[in-house]
Amino acid sequence: MIARYTNPEMGRIWSDQRKYETWLQVEIAAVDAMARAGIVPSDAARDIRERARFDIARIEEIEQVTQHDIIAFTTAVAEHVGPSSRWLHFGLTSSDVVDTAQALQMRDACDVLLAGLERLMQAVRARAEEHRRTPMIGRTHGVHAEPMTFGLKLALWYAELTRDVARIRQARSVVSVGMLSGAVGTFAHLPPSIEADVCRSLGLEPDAVSSQVIQRDRHAELLSALAITGSTLEKCALEIRGLQKTEIGEVEEPFAKGQKGSSAMPHKRNPIGCEQIVGLARLLRANAGAAFENNALWHERDISHSSVERVILPDSFIALDHMLRRFTRIVSGMVVYPDRMRENLGRSHGVVFSGTVLLELAHRGVSREQAYEWVQRNAMRAFNQQLDFKSLLLADGEVTAVLKPAEIERAFDLNEQLKHVDHIFQRVFQEVTA
Repeated sequence: MIARYTNPEMGRIWSDQRKYETWLQVEIAAVDAMARAGIVPSDAARDIRERARFDIARIEEIEQVTQHDIIAFTTAVAEHVGPSSRWLHFGLTSSDVVDTAQALQMRDACDVLLAGLERLMQAVRARAEEHRRTPMIGRTHGVHAEPMTFGLKLALWYAELTRDVARIRQARSVVSVGMLSGAVGTFAHLPPSIEADVCRSLGLEPDAVSSQVIQRDRHAELLSALAITGSTLEKCALEIRGLQKTEIGEVEEPFAKGQKGSSAMPHKRNPIGCEQIVGLARLLRANAGAAFENNALWHERDISHSSVERVILPDSFIALDHMLRRFTRIVSGMVVYPDRMRENLGRSHGVVFSGTVLLELAHRGVSREQAYEWVQRNAMRAFNQQLDFKSLLLADGEVTAVLKPAEIERAFDLNEQLKHVDHIFQRVFQEVTA
């Protein structure tokens, strides 16, 4: 990701500095666990704990020769530790360190995302409450359907975000596992008790069984959760883009003072923030696909997944974190035009109440087929001739033979259409009724 978009907190988690810090954290936890078990001399464990440090430039210098990142790392650390360094990385293989350390990074990165989701949900809920009773037309297939409220649209976003939170929490749990099981997962050189001790000290669960690596179905689940969350943001952003079309003009993403929309057309106010979110959601889905490919490795391990994860893990977390922060700003600052919503609601001459009229006729004994025919012919005439649908119904003798004028009027009552809005809000936001 471009550095200008990176939240320093998230960027720090995926920095080289943090990567090596977590590697060292695992190495020291392993030495301490082995010292407690009597495998490593306690004074050697103390030396490693007190003296171990690294310099990234030195690691990179050694790696130019070794072409192996863990060996370069342990060699660089050993230079600071001295003779006791022979107990550093004792009985471990590279993936014991890398996979366990990566679990710490993924866990911390999930926590940043969950905090960002919480902030977004608060913003969405505030705007939903603000527009709980703001009427607008609902659209299916892009065509006017029946009345709803803008608050209901936002409540739907909120409900989906709660599911995204649950998915990321679940994925966080799934990837929060460590392993120190050796070259093929047999614990040939260290007993399982060492793994359990290390994982306990790091706040991880020991993987029940591993090969040389923690299995990548876990990572695929995580990347899937991130991609689904991205698709939620994409859906919401796409809705704002649609409602911002000049012909609709009901909602607009914030446009700051001094902002420019086009180099050629000074009048333009484009939904560029929402468009960016839609684009980045595609990246998250592509990365999730790569994570699926990583699950199938040769035998007990190859490294075809490693190079991929160096890209898709930091990029996916950084991208989604940016999307969350940007969309929170968009939701908080978006401009809503209730008068335009009212205008558009009336643009179809009242035909959006046709379903209520149909049910009223059926309720009074008219067959559904006959009622549909009466209502549709008036609706089509209202469409084609730009006439008022209710007036046409009041002038239709077959309709008025069944429905009184007052009953037809009541079928066009917007409050009747929206009478259950509060109930939906109670379900979504778990409101307590008196």
